Amino acid sequence: QNEDKWDFVLVSDIHEMGSEKNVKREKFLDELSKKGFIIKKIKDTKLFYGVRAPQHIFWKYQSLQRKADSRQQNSSTHEDVAETTRIRIVSFILRNTVTSDLEKLHDLMKKKVFEAAFPLHKEEDIRGILKDKWARWGVIFKKQPIKEIRHYFGEKVALYFAWLGWYTYLLVFAALAGLVTVVAGTTVFSSSQVSKEICDANTTFMCPLCDQNCSFWVLSDTCTYAKVTHMIDNEATVAFAMFMAVWATVFLELWKRERAIVVTKWNLHRWDEDEEELALQLINNLQHEPRQYQHSYFRSTIILVLALLLVMVLIGIAHMLVIYRAVAMALFTQSEVSLLSKHANTMAVMTGAVLHYITIIIMTKVNRHMALFLCNLEKPRTLSQQENSFAVKIFIFQFFTNFSSLIYIAFFLGRINGHPGHYVRIAGHWRLEECHPSGCITDLFIQMAVIMLLKQTISNIMEYLIPLISHRLRKKRKRPRERSRTLGEEEEAEDPCKRHWLNNYELNEVNVFSLFNEYLEMVIQYSFTTIFVAAFPLAPLLALFNNVIEIHMDAIKMIRLHRRMVPRKAKDIGIWLQILEAIGTLAVIGNGLVIAITSDFIPVQVYKYMYSPCTRENRTDMDCSTGYINNSLSVFRIQDFEPHTKVLPEFMGHEIKECRYRDYRSADDYTYTVQFWHIFAARLAFLILFEHVALCVKLIAAWYIPDVPQRVKNTILRDKHKNLRNELSMMEYVTEV
Repeated sequence: QNEDKWDFVLVSDIHEMGSEKNVKREKFLDELSKKGFIIKKIKDTKLFYGVRAPQHIFWKYQSLQRKADSRQQNSSTHEDVAETTRIRIVSFILRNTVTSDLEKLHDLMKKKVFEAAFPLHKEEDIRGILKDKWARWGVIFKKQPIKEIRHYFGEKVALYFAWLGWYTYLLVFAALAGLVTVVAGTTVFSSSQVSKEICDANTTFMCPLCDQNCSFWVLSDTCTYAKVTHMIDNEATVAFAMFMAVWATVFLELWKRERAIVVTKWNLHRWDEDEEELALQLINNLQHEPRQYQHSYFRSTIILVLALLLVMVLIGIAHMLVIYRAVAMALFTQSEVSLLSKHANTMAVMTGAVLHYITIIIMTKVNRHMALFLCNLEKPRTLSQQENSFAVKIFIFQFFTNFSSLIYIAFFLGRINGHPGHYVRIAGHWRLEECHPSGCITDLFIQMAVIMLLKQTISNIMEYLIPLISHRLRKKRKRPRERSRTLGEEEEAEDPCKRHWLNNYELNEVNVFSLFNEYLEMVIQYSFTTIFVAAFPLAPLLALFNNVIEIHMDAIKMIRLHRRMVPRKAKDIGIWLQILEAIGTLAVIGNGLVIAITSDFIPVQVYKYMYSPCTRENRTDMDCSTGYINNSLSVFRIQDFEPHTKVLPEFMGHEIKECRYRDYRSADDYTYTVQFWHIFAARLAFLILFEHVALCVKLIAAWYIPDVPQRVKNTILRDKHKNLRNELSMMEYVTEV
């Protein structure tokens, strides 16, 4: 037994003798001593208590493990317990030790009796390897040392990094496909007939974009935007959206195989979380009774109602952003500053996106508290159930926080705002905003780009700088106290543990949610990468850049800036796999809707095959989308404007009698034309077809790639066979004797 090997350190303020906190602390430490723990006290500006568990605790754990895992039945020797296992057992016992006042460590920390409790970072080879091969920027493109991560941080953290590495590796293919789509858009489709017509339409006068002081404008003003739109809104995007639906499935199927290989290598395929928890409870207290499984319909109903209320609030916030954009648009157009009034629409969308980002940051904090509250209401039985329940809730809340504004832009913007002479208004005053003149997909593209770039740059910088700065500040704050000492204290200060414990205490604290936050961040990013990818084909590329940095930033944080996490055992990534599968299905629906509803892909196809010159004259030398723009704009007579609309009838020396707007309405009574219903039917047909084909392809891909590789199945089979044979030969040997 190494005398300097301390499993855990408890930190406490120096309380007065006889004070309530002092009494509570002593009671807790007495309970630990009764269990045979060795406790070492070091006094500095705080009190540090090193805790070492007695060896018999680990022997009990080993023998219970052997019973559970029959392969090691014969070996009765006590080999050394892995350090991660040691820390995990000690952490469990510390958390579940009850004082005579029926208080646990958690309660004592709430009452400030103890300030912190953490395992120590070890100054040993394995940490050196991790620092060298993993937690520095120089090794950014090297393979991660998953084996070492497991030996130092436990299986749960190792599986997170194995998953993140796998996800990042497969993003390369998605990013390449996205790049090809954009390149195809800029080269093959840049000379598209539709954008050419928009750029040439300098005599097409469009209806004003606001009620007061807005003049008419010429369609050719939006030439640049039209080119950008057709860079992302073309035939290649449909193929790309289909590819991403398959990619999401293949990624998860291949991850399941990877996980099976890793878990078998670690000998964890037989391991059972419930059994582990029961074993630890019994080692801690032999009189322990297990918590029964419970389910209350009443409690579930309350949780459901409260969750729905919060989702309503989140959707309400999205509505507030819509109202902001409508009002901002009106104010910007009337602004004295020419820059604002000229680009009112773009400015409203940009500031709206920044505002959306700010609401995301604020609501994330609210969502976390709400999810925790609902989780406590549910009273999960074990720690892993608690984590799963919390994960599902927070993901749903975060999903609505991040996506409700995007869903509005993709599917409602410009479809519910009425038409000239009969606009839908907020409070009877402000017109709802319209899509960008070159198509609704541009708005979605801008919003996605702004949110993804802001989210990834700002969040990553903050995620790295905050721990770095707080670590530096903690160091500064703790050191000045080391000045004047009397001689007696000087000798005590030479304790070799003291410097080590202080260094660990100065690091940033970690909690149960430290790893959880990383998963959540990645899963939300995965949603951005797959769900509306048809509108923003560069999303996988941005995600790839982000992840390459993210892996090493997380590594540096864990090794150099944070206290050591309590290692946890796990044989999969838990509920996150189901969440990722759900996102995969949402991605098929989302992309199908974007192509069918948001983009101009369907109207152009309907025009080509039903209304274009090609259908009337069988000419092969002309582009079938010729005349599409003129066909897609309806005519509005100036005299039919609402009375309070102030429009200057003169524009560029022309006397204007009628203007154009994007819609399929008749020029006489402004009702929908037959072509509108044709397009509507085609959109629905495409949506049903796209989703069924994509889901079928997903199912085929899932069936085609087995979850568990054959060699892993064969290894498990051989193990079972060997065990049974050994059992039988032992029995025969006993009967013969």
